[in-house]
Amino acid sequence: MGGPADGVVDLYSRRALDWDRDRGKTLMEKLWLDAFLAWVPAGGSVLDLGCGSGEPIAGYLIQQGRRVTGVDAAPGLIDLCRRRFPEHDWRVADMRGLDLGRTFDGLIAWHSAFHLTPADQRALFDVYARHLAPAAPLMFTSGSEEGETVGEWRGEPLYHGSLSTEGYRQALAGAGFEVLTGGLEDPETGGATVWLARARVPE
Repeated sequence: MGGPADGVVDLYSRRALDWDRDRGKTLMEKLWLDAFLAWVPAGGSVLDLGCGSGEPIAGYLIQQGRRVTGVDAAPGLIDLCRRRFPEHDWRVADMRGLDLGRTFDGLIAWHSAFHLTPADQRALFDVYARHLAPAAPLMFTSGSEEGETVGEWRGEPLYHGSLSTEGYRQALAGAGFEVLTGGLEDPETGGATVWLARARVPE
């Protein structure tokens, strides 16, 4: 019998259109996305892990001239991405253990990795590292205290997990990342805890 984290993909798959409507197209993340894009060269490639329906974040990255590869485990959400941005690369896949066999100029996991258990989140830093070119930026959101919670969305349970702030710092350092901005709870983005780091350049 699976735990509550195992129901997240099924929930988003069944209710992809509901999620897309609830998410809306307001880009409250713009300041963070611009800070991220400052490290991504013009025309560069971005891997969006847990890309959802492609709007508004992937759409903004595309509008700013970047090439997007989006990964989400929910087929219904990837279908929406493919309809909206057919010229970009959209994959149905689990981010845990992902290996696309290439590196990108940036990687973003906004409001996605926090649906994984703390143990799976720790392992995810190896996924980040193997998909990023030297000095490329990584941006993701997280909780601020280690633990697990099960909330509710549209009457159904929705799981979130988190490491501690120090746990994220240690995981980033262990995977070879330099923290640029770390662990900031931003009221402009609904209180999201945002991390911006970059892959270290080999000596």
